[in-house]
Amino acid sequence: MTTAVRALTRLVDWPDLVEARPSCGTGRALRADGAEIAHFHSDRMADVHLSAPAIHRLRGDLKGSTAIRLVPASGWVTVRLECESDIDLLMTLVSVALKAHQGGTAGQPAPAVRCNEHRGAAIAR
Repeated sequence: MTTAVRALTRLVDWPDLVEARPSCGTGRALRADGAEIAHFHSDRMADVHLSAPAIHRLRGDLKGSTAIRLVPASGWVTVRLECESDIDLLMTLVSVALKAHQGGTAGQPAPAVRCNEHRGAAIAR
């Protein structure tokens, strides 16, 4: 079982998350109250929709992680999933994303916000 599948298996058990088709059309997604929270695009990568304010607030910590890739002008972060600690990091970021998206219109689909899957280069370290 790949690290992405292990992470997805753990996250689908969370009561606020439901599995869905990602708006980008690649892989699998998790939603909460209509907002896309995470996309699983490959066996070792996931995008998490933290939101621009949350990324700004956590930017120093995010840039310090070798498992995280940031893309300029994106509300999403990409997490490279290579080991259990990366899955733990992903789960923490999903929790932050859920908090960032609270207060949306429950049950209404949120507008699709482009994830990092088809975007250009990540911020260099």
